[in-house]
Amino acid sequence: MAAEIHQRPQTRKPVLLNKIEGFQDVVNTAVIIPKEDGVISVSQDRTIRVWLKRDSGQYWPSVFHTMPVACSCMSFNPETRRISVGLENGTVSEFVLSEDYNQMIPARTFQAHQGGVTVVLFVLEMEWILSTGQDKSFTWHCSESGQQLGTYRTTAWVSGLQFDVETRHAFVGDHSGQVTILKLEQDNCSLVTTFKGHTGNVTALCWDPVQRVLFSGSSDHSIIMWDIGGRKGTAIELQGHNDKVQGLCYAPHTRQLISCGSDGGIVIWNMDVTRQETPEWLDSDSCQKCEQPFFWNFKQMWDSKKIGLRQHHCRKCGQAVCGKCSSKRSTIPLMGFEFEVRVCDSCHDSITDEERAPTATFHDSKHSIIHMQYEPTRGWLLTSGTDKIIRLWDMTPVVS
Repeated sequence: MAAEIHQRPQTRKPVLLNKIEGFQDVVNTAVIIPKEDGVISVSQDRTIRVWLKRDSGQYWPSVFHTMPVACSCMSFNPETRRISVGLENGTVSEFVLSEDYNQMIPARTFQAHQGGVTVVLFVLEMEWILSTGQDKSFTWHCSESGQQLGTYRTTAWVSGLQFDVETRHAFVGDHSGQVTILKLEQDNCSLVTTFKGHTGNVTALCWDPVQRVLFSGSSDHSIIMWDIGGRKGTAIELQGHNDKVQGLCYAPHTRQLISCGSDGGIVIWNMDVTRQETPEWLDSDSCQKCEQPFFWNFKQMWDSKKIGLRQHHCRKCGQAVCGKCSSKRSTIPLMGFEFEVRVCDSCHDSITDEERAPTATFHDSKHSIIHMQYEPTRGWLLTSGTDKIIRLWDMTPVVS
């Protein structure tokens, strides 16, 4: 079922510890069981499985449970050993694992949505089950009675959900690229604010309650850090993936952000640096460097007898420039641009070698990631991919 990988790190990079195989379809969600050599997985093949590491070093399923429809998402609470599983028929089914993790006892099933469940969270402090669905609704239920406490209609499918216990704020990211902040009460909620910085749908959210910072990942390949608590309104962009971002996790003790993407990349971002907001793109009818008209500026084209040029923008200063005045490329790591981007010639000359020093490290997982989970006590990372394989990584060489 699972092959043990004998590999020791030669450089500072994630160490592949194990691969768990044997699924008939992709694993939508999986979690590492803290303080146990175990993994819980829910899959599109309708199975809920609990994997325990045996003396041989391999992971074998101690629980193999088949649901009536595909399992779309899951939340696991290690304190109560409660598994909350969202299904494609809109129901949420709850189970409790035995102390030896060899038995799964059904607890409760309730109809949460009219469409497939996209995200489910169990909040022990409130005894709430938060869930979102393809029916464009966000709901919360009492985990003891199963009674629905409240609901909120969203603008689009929700694909990211986080909750702050202290303030009872829910962060909801949807397919329109918008993030909505809701204040939850026992049986109602109020809209706090919405913000949008992504051009693609929100695919992952991560909340740091200490720094009060929200990270959002998107299908537009970008990550945005929203400063909710300190400098309100500040949004820092991070560009380090070549495909959609599929998972985010923040390690507060080292101030590092881990992101995974469909490109197979595992990126570790150093957030213990002073980062800069990307500038707003300026509007102009002509190049703000050489004053040549852009192609829609018919009057200036006619007056100067010149053919209009295509408009570009410098990623560092935001000025509207022509191709000739922005012929160079550069990384700008403190602005989040770990890949080379277009800059105007004057900005290119002003960027020092120190400013080009990378603030992130890049690693190849060897599979297209659709889900990730980080277990901070041991520094382990779990990734599941389109290859129907779960990989376990030791991240201590790079998250330290």
